[in-house]
Amino acid sequence: MSLKQRLNDDMKAAMKGGDKASLAVIRLINAAIKQKEVDERIELDDTAVIAVLDKMVKQRKDSVSQYEAANREDLAQVERDEIVVIERYIPAKMGEAEILAAIEAAIAETGATGPADMGKLMGPLKARLAGQADMGQVSALVKKRLSP
Repeated sequence: MSLKQRLNDDMKAAMKGGDKASLAVIRLINAAIKQKEVDERIELDDTAVIAVLDKMVKQRKDSVSQYEAANREDLAQVERDEIVVIERYIPAKMGEAEILAAIEAAIAETGATGPADMGKLMGPLKARLAGQADMGQVSALVKKRLSP
């Protein structure tokens, strides 16, 4: 089942079950997905949907930190609750050992040898690890691995 189908099924279940909090967040997710599809005139696949979800989580984490700085714990809690619902649809992140294994496999495929080959290595890694790993962490591990 695709991620969009799962979201629609969960939205229907939330409507029937009266779960207004989850329903509101799922509607926000669907609106963000639809907006991206309309803007780019494409049908999003699961990888692109996960990218939208990651962006939504990042936005809410930024909001939480701003609300906490302003002593608005009530608003920060609302954002945290939304993060919990959004993260239900994001696959579990890979551990460092799994990321390192993917980096080694990509090095074997591309023949990357030094820091100058980082761009050549990041392309296949980004496609392979999108939504499964924090790309900032992947980039740092690639730099560390390719350093002399």
